[in-house]
Amino acid sequence: MNKNTSSQANDSSVSVRGLVFNEPLLFEMGSPGRTAHSLPKCDVPEVELEALLPAEEIRDQIENFPELTELDVVRHFTRLSQWNFSIDTNFYPLGSCTMKYNPKINNELAALPGFAHHHPYTPEVLSQGSLQLMFELQEYLKEISGMDHVCLQPAAGAHGELAGMLMIHAYHAAKGTQRKKILLPDSAHGTNPASAALCGYSITQIPSDGRGLIDPKKLEAMMDEDTAAIMLTNPNTLGMFETDILKITEIVHKKGGLVYCDGANLNAVMGETKMGNMGIDVLHFNLHKTFSTPHGGGGPGAGPVGITNQLEPFLPVPVIEHTKGQYRLNTDRPQSIGKMKAFFGNFGILLRAYAYIRSLGPEGIKKVAQMAVLNANYIKASLTNDYHLPYSGPSLHECVFNDKHQLKNKVSTMDIAKMLIDYGFHPPTVYFPLIVKGALMIEPTETESKETIDQFIAAMKEIARRAKEDPESFHDAPSLPVVSRPDETAAARYPRLRWKPA
Repeated sequence: MNKNTSSQANDSSVSVRGLVFNEPLLFEMGSPGRTAHSLPKCDVPEVELEALLPAEEIRDQIENFPELTELDVVRHFTRLSQWNFSIDTNFYPLGSCTMKYNPKINNELAALPGFAHHHPYTPEVLSQGSLQLMFELQEYLKEISGMDHVCLQPAAGAHGELAGMLMIHAYHAAKGTQRKKILLPDSAHGTNPASAALCGYSITQIPSDGRGLIDPKKLEAMMDEDTAAIMLTNPNTLGMFETDILKITEIVHKKGGLVYCDGANLNAVMGETKMGNMGIDVLHFNLHKTFSTPHGGGGPGAGPVGITNQLEPFLPVPVIEHTKGQYRLNTDRPQSIGKMKAFFGNFGILLRAYAYIRSLGPEGIKKVAQMAVLNANYIKASLTNDYHLPYSGPSLHECVFNDKHQLKNKVSTMDIAKMLIDYGFHPPTVYFPLIVKGALMIEPTETESKETIDQFIAAMKEIARRAKEDPESFHDAPSLPVVSRPDETAAARYPRLRWKPA
């Protein structure tokens, strides 16, 4: 470790750059005749492709397609991978996303041949181990949440929302009193209204009160017999617990509605309280947020959904059951909303969540929530004098500041976020929730050490100081990464989706 690197932990203003190549596109590399493969000579008569496939099924030749050696390809993608910013390399304080560290032992367990090579069409009698694991995971999620039943099929949080809303729709249809609208707080996740709309519901927004919470009086005035459900998040997207949750659920239930809870922020309360005890009827779990499975990025995810007994007939099929010492998949459920996912969800992700829960146990699960809340409140208390706090009520797992103080010097939330990159930190979530203008939403999770959080706080304080003394320096930030500040407006309006040679 050189002198500059060793001092970085104590001086947040120091940034060290190693050997970095300005990596070209693959289309800008290579030379005609290069190849990355060596195939044996064809031992059957060659036939033109046009004789085997219809013309419309044959892709046109790609102009200037790169010709590369194996070493060209390996080095290119290895260098690109070293540009990546990930939870394995740095602090990732995205609010509401809960970017916690994924223990590598979970990946090792998911790679065990007995699980990894188990084909989903294997007969039940030969699948007892995998079925047992999924059944037990359902039971653990039931215990943690207080819900009566859990389905593991949904492939993401939003997919879990859709499954829950479909069950709510089926519930009201079965009663012969189909309803038309869903109530949503103005701080809701963007997927909430989309999931409700996909089920044919109209959306009515509930404005937050001065505390940043749902006002029971406003809710009571809006709740009627045409409302199928309320979709809320608890703790909400400001990181605050809905202190009137029992009043809220009582108001909705009195008018025959149901209560859907977005489980995005379960990381803050698991082991401390149970959603089932609050009158929640439907709850989805984000396994990538709360139970430390990989965070998607286009790959497989998992968003199990928990329900109360009254919604049990509508669970997606098949349902895993345990009877007479055997695990089975029951598809004979006439009121089911149907199948949400091929096979039974993304098994490798479910296995990782199972391993995470088993490794922590009840006391460990509770400790996770306690540490997540402690870390967030430490950041909140440390930065209150440097950044504006629009809602000052008690916070749980995240805190939301904004750029009100910095805007006096024409430094915006986006400027702050970009400058943080030069200090070696991924920016927090910005401009969300929408009810906070210029929001900076910070969630440290439980996995970060005090030293890392202190470095982040020092960087944020230094940025606040620079916003006062040198605001002009922000408008070209970041200056240290390989890619500096792009023109985001132009990128959105004039996207380049296909490469063309210069």
